[in-house]
Amino acid sequence: MNPPPQSPVVLRMAGITKQFPGVKALDSVDLTVAEGEVVALIGENGAGKSTLMKVLGGVHQPDAGSIEVQGEAVAIASVSDADRLGIGFVHQELNNLDNLDVAGNIFLGREPRVGRFLIDRARIEAEAQPYLEMLGLSVSPATMLSDLSLGQQQMVEIAKALSKDARVIIMDEPTSSLTLSETEKLLEVIAGLRSRGIAVIYISHRLGEVTECADRVVALRDGKNAGGLSKDEIGHDAMVSLMVGRDLDDFFDRVEIEQQPGRFRVEGLETGAYPGRPVSFDVTGGEILGFAGLVGSGRSEVAQAIFGVDRALAGRMELDGEPVPLNSTRAAIARGIYLAPEDRKRTGVILEFSVEQNVTLAALGAYARGGLIRPEAERAVAEQQMADLSIKAPTAETEVGNLSGGNQQKVVLGKWLSMDPKLLIFDEPTRGIDVGAKGEIYKLMHALAARGVAIMMISSDMEEVLGVSDRIAVMHEGRISGELGREEFSEEAVMQLAVGGAKQEKQS
Repeated sequence: MNPPPQSPVVLRMAGITKQFPGVKALDSVDLTVAEGEVVALIGENGAGKSTLMKVLGGVHQPDAGSIEVQGEAVAIASVSDADRLGIGFVHQELNNLDNLDVAGNIFLGREPRVGRFLIDRARIEAEAQPYLEMLGLSVSPATMLSDLSLGQQQMVEIAKALSKDARVIIMDEPTSSLTLSETEKLLEVIAGLRSRGIAVIYISHRLGEVTECADRVVALRDGKNAGGLSKDEIGHDAMVSLMVGRDLDDFFDRVEIEQQPGRFRVEGLETGAYPGRPVSFDVTGGEILGFAGLVGSGRSEVAQAIFGVDRALAGRMELDGEPVPLNSTRAAIARGIYLAPEDRKRTGVILEFSVEQNVTLAALGAYARGGLIRPEAERAVAEQQMADLSIKAPTAETEVGNLSGGNQQKVVLGKWLSMDPKLLIFDEPTRGIDVGAKGEIYKLMHALAARGVAIMMISSDMEEVLGVSDRIAVMHEGRISGELGREEFSEEAVMQLAVGGAKQEKQS
C-alpha cells in the first residue's frame, strides 16, 4: 500500500534483508511512510516487525536494501544516527532508569548544563514540563521514576521521543502498560502528531487501537511483506487474515460448559492496597470470570492476595467447601490455586532456566528421589507439556529467555497444568502476545474450563474481556462495583462500572 499522494514521503525502506545465523529474519521488505501518516505495522511474533524497526533505529545493519529519509539516501549505523535523522523509538520493554527523576530520563545524555560539568536542573525541569502536559501526565519533572506506575513510566518514554523533535516516531506496543484513560490520551497525542506532520509507525497486537488510529496497515509474515490495508479496509478480520494467512472465524468461540457451583468463594477480602474495602465473589467450576477495571482498581492486588503473594488484611476463602488459609502461597499451591502473573518475565518464569526447569520448578519434590532431582523425570513432564501446549522450542533444555512471548506464557501455564489446577488465575494472559498465540491461549482456557477448572481472568483488553468471559466482575478503587452476565455485556456497561457508576438496568 502506497501513502496518500498528497503527502510527501518522509521514509522509504526498500528491499530490506537481514540474516541471522540459521534464520532469515527479513526478506526484501518494503515500507513507505508519508508525513503526518500513522502506519500500523502488524504481524505475529517472529514476523520481522521488531527486526525491521531495529534496522531503522540503527540497532541492526541490513544485509541488503536501502533507506531514504525525506528523499535522501541514508546509512543508519547507530542509534545516534537514527536520533540525528529524526527517528524516535518508544520501546515495548521500558528503556529508562528508575534511579533518575522524570526530567533526567527524558533528557538522558542531552542534559542542559551550567558550565562544563553541572546539569542545569531548573532548565531541564522547565523543558520537560511541556512534554508531560502534552501527554496529560500529571507528575512533577522532579518525581523519581521509581515512584511512577508502569503506565506512567511508558508515558515518560514517549515524552523522551517527543523531546527529540522526531520526524518519524516508532511506537512498539506503547499501550501495553497503560490504563484505558492513558491509552485514550495517547491516541489523542498521536492525532496531534499527525496534524503537525510527524509520521508514526505504530506496532500493536491490540487491533482495536489499530483500527482507531491507523491511516494504513502494513502486515509482515515470516519476514516478508504480507499485504496492506487502506483506511477504509482496516478491520479486525482483515488484519487477522493478513497476519496469519487464514481466517480465524472462531477466535472467541465459546462452547457451553456445565457449571460446577461452589468451586471457589471469597468473602470480605481486604488487601493492603485498599484496606476497608472488602471484596466478595465466587467462581464456579467450568466458568471464566473476567475481572475488568481501570489499572489501579485493585484487580491484581486481589489476585496476589488470593495466591498469598501480597498480604490480605481480612477475609476468608473456600475451595470446594473447605477453607484455604490466607497469606500462604504454599497453602494455595497445595490446594491447587495457581497464578499466571502479569509480568511473566519477572515473576512467571526464570529466563535463564530451561523449559524443563521452569515447568517443574513449583513441585521439585515430585521429581526427586533420595533428595536428588531426577532429570529424566523432569524432562518427561516438560516434553509432555511442550506437546500438549504446542510450545515451540528446539528442546526441553532450551532457555526460556530465547522463546517468544507467547511461548513463555505457555511455559508459565505448563508449570501449573502439570500440577492439576482447581483455580487458575490469569493476570493479563495475552499481554504482548501476537494474535495467533492469543487464539491458542483462549482455546486452552476454554479447554481447562471444560475440565471443571475455575478460571479468573484479569484483562485490560476490552475485546478479550467481552469475548472470553462467562461473567464479568468490574472493579473500581478496590471494590467490585458490579457484575455483568453475558446478556449484559457491552463496552459501555463495563466502563460505566469501571469509573464508579451504577449498573444500568437493561431496558425491556
